[in-house]
Amino acid sequence: MAIAPSHGRIDLPAGATMVLLCAIWGLQQVGVKLAVADGLSPALQAGLRSAGAGMLLVGWVWLRGGRAGLARLVAPDGTLPLGLLIGALFAAEFLLLYHGLARTSASRGVLFLYTAPFFVALGAHRFVPGERLGGRQVLGLLCAFGGVMLALGDGLRRGSGSSLAGEAMVLGTAAIWGGLTVLVKASPRLQAIPPAKVLLYQLAGSAPLLLGAAWALGEAGGRIGAIAWISLGYQTVVVAFASYLAWYWLISRYPAGRLSAFSFLTPIFGMAAGVVVLGEPASGGLLLALICVAAGLVLVNGPARAPAPRARVRTASG
Repeated sequence: MAIAPSHGRIDLPAGATMVLLCAIWGLQQVGVKLAVADGLSPALQAGLRSAGAGMLLVGWVWLRGGRAGLARLVAPDGTLPLGLLIGALFAAEFLLLYHGLARTSASRGVLFLYTAPFFVALGAHRFVPGERLGGRQVLGLLCAFGGVMLALGDGLRRGSGSSLAGEAMVLGTAAIWGGLTVLVKASPRLQAIPPAKVLLYQLAGSAPLLLGAAWALGEAGGRIGAIAWISLGYQTVVVAFASYLAWYWLISRYPAGRLSAFSFLTPIFGMAAGVVVLGEPASGGLLLALICVAAGLVLVNGPARAPAPRARVRTASG
């Protein structure tokens, strides 16, 4: 594939794609709860998802490019050490997340999880040329985060079932998530390989670690119901395969900090899915929260105080 320019702002197709991805990720939160309730433990769930999505990814590359496509996917290119690192980070992210949420309330957990865009913005500001944020962008991040706090206000006021250890685990998840995004964006070697290979590193590297953790924690075995398998199928095919591939394609072409700001929509979609699918009570401030998040996204994707020159990023097709 020819050299493609990195876009300085989020255009309409990228923005619409990010909204769709956030809806997919928000529904995933409901799916995880349903699967756990139906007998599929957290670490085992994450490990099976990574393993299944990895196999789907390999099959997709083979369908697109045959043996030559597979050969390009696994060809030595000096990125294996970085690939092992991002696989290990992905495994650690989900181990911390699932076990952190088990130790704190859902509302407080989501609040700490969605500090991740701040980690992305700070990391991109420091390590990614051309992605420095101005005061307008910082204000937008704070506005969007305020919308999330407003949406979760009822749960925060109750604050039941929370622990410092659980909140620290979820905050650690947010830091890893943000660091992983910045690492992929800031590494010239990872930017020069197909997004499919970046995702394969993540899935293939995390699957054995997560499955091993499930066995070590005694989470393997037991009765698993039909709803859990349906949820696992959704998480594997739609989330870990299709949506993550789209995400890595986007961050290879657009500013990571501005894309990551869209993730503030995910808990809004997650709460809406909880209301519709699980019958959970709706927060009275949900609509106002959505307005705050939307306003924050407009600010984040406006022009910075001193626009930086556009960088050119080498990418390759998957």
